Amino acid sequence: MKRVAVDIGGTFTDCFVCWEDQFLQTKALTSHQNLALGFNEALDNACDQLQVSREKLLAEVDSVRYATTLGTNALIERNGPRVGLLVTQGFESTVPVSRGRGYAEGLPDELSRDMSRAKRPDPLVSLKYIRAVKGRMDYRGKELIDLQQDQVRNAIRELVDLGVQAIVVVLTNSVENPLHELRVQELFEEEYPPEMLGSIPMILSHQVVGRKGEYVRASSSIVDAYLHSTMYFAMSSLEQNLRENGYTKPMLLVHNSGGMAQLNSTDALQTVHSGPVAGINAAEELSKQSKMPNIVCGDMGGTSFDIGIVTEGGEKHYDFNPVVDRWLVTVPMVHLVTLGAGGGSVAKYDRVFETVKVGPMSAGSDPGPAAYDRGGMNPTVTDADLLLVYLDVENYANGYIKLNMRRTYQALEDICDELDIEEIEAAKLIKSNADANMGGGLVQELNRQGYKPEDFVFLAYGGNGPLHACGIAERAGVNRVLAPPYSSVFSACGGAGLNQMHIHEKNVSFPFFHKNLQTFFSDFDTFNAIVEELEERGCSDLTRQGISKDHIQYRVELDMRYSIQKMQLGVVAPKTRLENSTDVIELIETMNEEFGERYGKEIVSPESGVWVGTVRVVSWVDLPALKFDDMNPPAKKITTPAPVAYRDCHFVGIDGAQKTPIYDEKALQPGVLIEGPAVINPGATTYLVEPGWRFESAAQGAVWLLKQGQ
Repeated sequence: MKRVAVDIGGTFTDCFVCWEDQFLQTKALTSHQNLALGFNEALDNACDQLQVSREKLLAEVDSVRYATTLGTNALIERNGPRVGLLVTQGFESTVPVSRGRGYAEGLPDELSRDMSRAKRPDPLVSLKYIRAVKGRMDYRGKELIDLQQDQVRNAIRELVDLGVQAIVVVLTNSVENPLHELRVQELFEEEYPPEMLGSIPMILSHQVVGRKGEYVRASSSIVDAYLHSTMYFAMSSLEQNLRENGYTKPMLLVHNSGGMAQLNSTDALQTVHSGPVAGINAAEELSKQSKMPNIVCGDMGGTSFDIGIVTEGGEKHYDFNPVVDRWLVTVPMVHLVTLGAGGGSVAKYDRVFETVKVGPMSAGSDPGPAAYDRGGMNPTVTDADLLLVYLDVENYANGYIKLNMRRTYQALEDICDELDIEEIEAAKLIKSNADANMGGGLVQELNRQGYKPEDFVFLAYGGNGPLHACGIAERAGVNRVLAPPYSSVFSACGGAGLNQMHIHEKNVSFPFFHKNLQTFFSDFDTFNAIVEELEERGCSDLTRQGISKDHIQYRVELDMRYSIQKMQLGVVAPKTRLENSTDVIELIETMNEEFGERYGKEIVSPESGVWVGTVRVVSWVDLPALKFDDMNPPAKKITTPAPVAYRDCHFVGIDGAQKTPIYDEKALQPGVLIEGPAVINPGATTYLVEPGWRFESAAQGAVWLLKQGQ
């Protein structure tokens, strides 16, 4: 197996290379002005280790997989194109008004409850770029009013004259009958053929979203259009870079659904959060192969801390109405929570509470933390770690970055002056607050999903995950931490193991058990026809990418709810077709069992009626997956290698410096046990074993950090 997987984050570009039986992990600083530069540098580092040229490597790999935060950053920075919107007459205010709680979407809990200061996000489409068109479909897809084509042409001309760079079409009930949206596109191409207009894209909402809900379908399509040009040109330039270096196969993009596809089969919206989702996919594989029941993932990079959950059996959690930045969208996305906490998170004095506040602003890769000596003036979490003597000044990130302690002292001056404390105490405050933020995030997310932190293993990865793992786990009440193999580039590693996959769905309203009539669902032909239609769409997506029909697999999922409740539960159907009432009853029983485990058996109420709101088909092709060995620490211990040095490190809650042994990569041999405090620096990342914890190494370079007594 020969593959290249890349995860471009806000600070570092992570690269994971599979070269037969060798697995290499490298990093480079993200080059935001041209992503290909950081990619080439990270890839060249791997080529140097393999002693092959970049051209030879790219000519021989079977695929290059790419995950990026480019779309996320474009939303944050609001540097997307001017977007125009065509809607059904009478629905011009749907997007500007949004929903009743539109002001709260995407905000932290404490801000979402502060209605007195509520402020909706700045719109991606301003009112002057919204135009109405005449024509109407009813809720069943029956045409009530013909599309007024001359009026559509005039609306398109007005938007083009205003200088829009993308046009979104959101017509009422188009998911039931897309005829009017398709005709609008035809009129657009007649008026402005590609050779005349250039590259203005037109996004049709029914092609982005398969479910009803006018506002969420509109917001999903608008976000997709807002990111379209940015993603298209960036990905095209990266693909051109690959071509220039001898790679001839299609580039694959990681999707936030947990799969991947070629560039020509990817919507821009599907790339948002794709990097962290790839890490959750790797955690899922590790859970399955190692028979590890419940995992809470924590990906701590330079910019953010991403949280995901994998429960027993390697089952990911999905959001079917996630919030992207400040907008509710309706696409299937692996559930994760992102906190503004990472190695580059900026610390500053909080005048209100007279303490140190950490994040969410990040120093990123340019200029980066003050210690990077690249012009950064603000203190960050990485600066605090350096001052507490956890980091090696000469061997940080495999020696790729030389740290400057003097710059760190200068950056902390303002905080020290405001609080009248020494630099070491300020650094302890920064680390303590950062760990508390991330630990609190873990607890909140687990509790929200109905789980107890003590029942989970904390999977700590990312460039800074193993360094802060003990502190985060201490705050979260978790006693067992696993830093997985290739932990510093674990999300890129996850990208190397993804399958090509597409998800298609359709809104329905099927009573699987009708309370009033006391009958079970029996319209099997209609149900099966919907499944067949969705399978055909998935098959078309994959065969267009060169996949044989014989290799495509399908899975049917249903969003089900009880009549008296609004909560929907995704249930995987054991069969792709319904044949009789027994199949329906089996699905209801599966729902009862899963609903009871998730929310409590006392509120399971099938007697109130059971309804299906969405039919979803997952179409995928299995590709060779990465193999993880048994992650449990060996029962037989080996002699602990001698420390390579000692340093006087500082720890939160302990006065004075502690003489701390420093170990190199020899400590990663399976069977090594080290009592904390200790620092292990094999080069790619740093493992901090805090007092009261112990370090046990396992297979493939995996490391357990265990609370004493566990």
